[in-house]
Amino acid sequence: MDHCSSLGKTALLIAMAEENETEDYVSSARKKGFEVVTGKVGSMDVQKVIAAVETAAKRASLIDNNYRSQHALYHAILDALQGLGRGPLQLGNVLRTVGLRFAVVKGPRTLEDLSDLWIAVSMYGMIGAPIKGHEHEVCGLGINHL
Repeated sequence: MDHCSSLGKTALLIAMAEENETEDYVSSARKKGFEVVTGKVGSMDVQKVIAAVETAAKRASLIDNNYRSQHALYHAILDALQGLGRGPLQLGNVLRTVGLRFAVVKGPRTLEDLSDLWIAVSMYGMIGAPIKGHEHEVCGLGINHL
């Protein structure tokens, strides 16, 4: 897979890849110097979605304990969630739930500009009423500098 040339595109392709293709995209991204972690989360609680992404990024050492990296990740998550919700995301309080795959990718903004580090959070999945068949696809991307 030679599609991973920019941080955002890499994150989106990984989150949106079919289950059997995800590892190929992750491997390709890592060969190009990107750090990657993926995961899944389903919830009616926005805080649980945020916590799942933050926990995955911390466990994979994509962020450390300094404020700057945690703050950058948090805002990338919020931007991705805004894409999912077409504005501020509301779930349980308006009887909505999500089932998402996510990717957190750390590296240069593009492979041509290696001067700065950035972090991207992408999310892809379903949102809707907590009733099977009452959901639709959503996608969100957030990028922030470290």
